[in-house]
Amino acid sequence: MKKNVLSLALAIVFGASATASTPIDGEKKEVKTKESKVTWKAYKVTGSHTGTVDLTEGALMFDGDKLTGGEFVVNMASLISTDLEGEYKGKLEGHLKSDDFFGVETHPTSKLVFTNVKASGKNSYEVTGDLTIKGITKPVTFDVSIYGSKATATLKVDRAEYDVRYGSGSFFDNLGDKTIYDEFDLVVDLEF
Repeated sequence: MKKNVLSLALAIVFGASATASTPIDGEKKEVKTKESKVTWKAYKVTGSHTGTVDLTEGALMFDGDKLTGGEFVVNMASLISTDLEGEYKGKLEGHLKSDDFFGVETHPTSKLVFTNVKASGKNSYEVTGDLTIKGITKPVTFDVSIYGSKATATLKVDRAEYDVRYGSGSFFDNLGDKTIYDEFDLVVDLEF
């Protein structure tokens, strides 16, 4: 009986201390969408194009000052070109929003959800997340840096994985100088 009482007492003491040291749920910091920026750059044999797309919503999760998660939604209808003007700008933007590329009418948003965050240095993290474009979700891995209330990240995205086939040498032969490379870059600057 004494042994059972001692075991019960130890279980209560250690159980209580384990509960007390278990971290509470992290802090969710909403991203200021108007102050944040998502820039894209796409490449083709004869050059490149740049532009932006707007964040609809986003948040980063922290446990103390450590990044633990994040989730973001972008408005694909806001996709614009910043390297062209006039008629050519309008044509490129319309084409990128069409079913040849991102099918914005059917797929008005794209989403990124962090699935794993590992510290890789002071204020630096290696993040794996699920990126959804055109209703197709694939994992992506990238680095995130946090400084105060700002975060930056650069992602390489393979559009072929999201059924964005137009001008892709992965799907079509003999494109020559009309080839558009599959990978494009996203540079993300966040304020929260």
